Amino acid sequence: MQVEKHTRNSGTDFSIDPLDAIRINLSAVQRRVATLGGRRSVKKQWQTAWLLKAISCIDLTSLAGDDTPGRIKRLCAKARNPVRKDILAGLGATELNLTTGAVCVYHQMIETAVASLEGSGIPVAAVSTGFPAGQSPLETRLREIELSVAAGAAEIDIVISRRYVLTGQWRALYDEVKAFREACGDARLKTILATGELGSIANIGKASMVCMMAGADYIKTSTGMESVNATLPVSLTMVRMIREYHEMTGQRVGFKPAGGVSSAKVALSYLVLIKEELGDDWLDPYYFRFGASSLLGDIERQLEHQLTGHYAASNHHALA
Repeated sequence: MQVEKHTRNSGTDFSIDPLDAIRINLSAVQRRVATLGGRRSVKKQWQTAWLLKAISCIDLTSLAGDDTPGRIKRLCAKARNPVRKDILAGLGATELNLTTGAVCVYHQMIETAVASLEGSGIPVAAVSTGFPAGQSPLETRLREIELSVAAGAAEIDIVISRRYVLTGQWRALYDEVKAFREACGDARLKTILATGELGSIANIGKASMVCMMAGADYIKTSTGMESVNATLPVSLTMVRMIREYHEMTGQRVGFKPAGGVSSAKVALSYLVLIKEELGDDWLDPYYFRFGASSLLGDIERQLEHQLTGHYAASNHHALA
């Protein structure tokens, strides 16, 4: 079953059968991800192209208690022009009109971000639903989504109730995510699983499938604030659930690793993972994002090294 290039996931009716069929061999998963960094080495101009692709897939993020309008304006300026113009010119990449995939902020900073990005085509994503713990009342979480969409957020990153996963209440998780999807309206829904808190790799696979059945446009690893965030074994598990869901329904769901993805080298491993497991159609900001704040700085540093042969100090490429 084929779908158009960019379509939203409409979800399916809840069924326990796909969950009962999930079997994950953790040792095999670990062996598979161990091959990503060495078997497919990317060098020279090909590495440049992949790093530029990675930039286009970054949700440039600031989720700090001391965020100010000035900081968010600077973040948005960086999202519009993520790499210094002299570096892009030297690499022959000026014509790409490169930007990051989105800017991700708290609700209070949505209007500032939307105004700062006007005319750029860069969407604003907002974290919602009692982020990062997700322990506030359901009515409050739904209202948060509605307010963020009204303020101009084009994407909503929600957190699921981990207790439903840990206690096997899969229908309750489905109903919750479905309610979140309905509250989003035209805004795209990214469901954060907080994989470091779900107890087992099997739970991660099942939670991924339930969220997709409920209509999630993306499944995302982490808030970035757990003790364990995005890892390649967890990401492989989630990506294979996306592949299985696509085979079942013909619908594409995006993937977003977040937290701990801070180096160009690690970013390349994730891009290889997506290419090999899902194919080129997913190597698109519509279906793949990095949740990151420091990743862009390291990629820009690597691009400058390819151009000059020298590494700049890490503070030479400021993010904001």
